[in-house]
Amino acid sequence: MASIEQIKERFKDEWVLVEVLEKDALNQPVKGKVIAHSRDRDDTYDAMKKTKAKDISHFYTGKIPIKGYAVAF
Repeated sequence: MASIEQIKERFKDEWVLVEVLEKDALNQPVKGKVIAHSRDRDDTYDAMKKTKAKDISHFYTGKIPIKGYAVAF
């Protein structure tokens, strides 16, 4: 189990699929277990289809593009 911040640091600029193990008062994930990670989003989507975890979070750990720029994943 790791904090979401630790997961973001460890898997920088990757897509991450996490089983959520703890949430804060606003129901946001704060701790979890990494199920899958990859620079290719499709890899984490495939893992999402196979997981039996009931509470998951899927996110990208890289920088969000500046307004006015487009990015294709």
